[in-house]
Amino acid sequence: MVAVTRGFTEITVVGDDDTGLIAEVTSLLFERSINIEDLDQAVRDGVFRMTMHVDTSGMVTTEETLREDLTELGEKLGVDLQVRFPADRETQSIAVLVTKESHCLEALFEAWANGDLGADIEVVIGNHSDLQPLAEKYDVPFHDIGDEKGTPDEDQLLDLLASYDADLIVLARYMRILSPDVVFRYESRIINVHPSLLPAFPGGSAYMQAIEEGVRIAGVTAHYVTTDLDQGPIITQRAFNVPDEATEEDLQQMGQPLEADALLEAIRLHLNDEVTVHRGRTKLRDDEVDAQLGAPADLNELNPDRPIDGLGEFVAGEDEPETEADD
Repeated sequence: MVAVTRGFTEITVVGDDDTGLIAEVTSLLFERSINIEDLDQAVRDGVFRMTMHVDTSGMVTTEETLREDLTELGEKLGVDLQVRFPADRETQSIAVLVTKESHCLEALFEAWANGDLGADIEVVIGNHSDLQPLAEKYDVPFHDIGDEKGTPDEDQLLDLLASYDADLIVLARYMRILSPDVVFRYESRIINVHPSLLPAFPGGSAYMQAIEEGVRIAGVTAHYVTTDLDQGPIITQRAFNVPDEATEEDLQQMGQPLEADALLEAIRLHLNDEVTVHRGRTKLRDDEVDAQLGAPADLNELNPDRPIDGLGEFVAGEDEPETEADD
């Protein structure tokens, strides 16, 4: 996964895997004095993805011409080739994907209405129509892309995301797996919330998995989406104790407010460009950022701080009474 990089132009290439794709794109950039700062590429299920962050500050062309040249190259190669300049990200927009659970979408709308979100919710896309009334309440367009079984039409999804020019895609309890064709186009720009402390209990029925395994502490995780199910870089987590004899419904009631809280925190960190990803792990750009990534800070005060390896010998040496040598 590519680290989110500030100040650089982002170029994304997605299409059928073929030889020479990287060379074609990099040659075009070289000819226009565009320096490549970061390049990451992958292939999954026959779908090729390349994401580059490039420095266009000294390029010998205009932004408009570069867009046209890249579009023409994409058509020639038979791939989807997108470019996003830093200025394109000044006004950020969010597309929210939902199924039937309303709590995360409701929290997003409330934060948006209160001016606490930091971006506009441009569209809600569902694989069922259950949450359409909630979107209409906030005067946000809603599109149902699912069939009678809730199977989404991903071609329609991609068309909608492109037409709304989404900067960030939020999976607000969207109960479907996104294909590489979607994930690759929005690398580092899809955030999901999962009802477990990942990497434990990925996939469906996570709260029931926690009950069946007898855990004492359960939780939720907001993370970036990759092509590996529920294995993307973790941004925020929240935890809670599991009562004896708790049911799946009990854990849902305890966890859903934390799902919304963790998701909102992750979204704000991303929108404010306060989190970066390196080698699969997220990190705050500035240690002074006021953010709750994991458990509350006061938990550190409650946990014991000793004994630890090596400390026992040191303490024993301090407490050992002084003795006088025998004459």
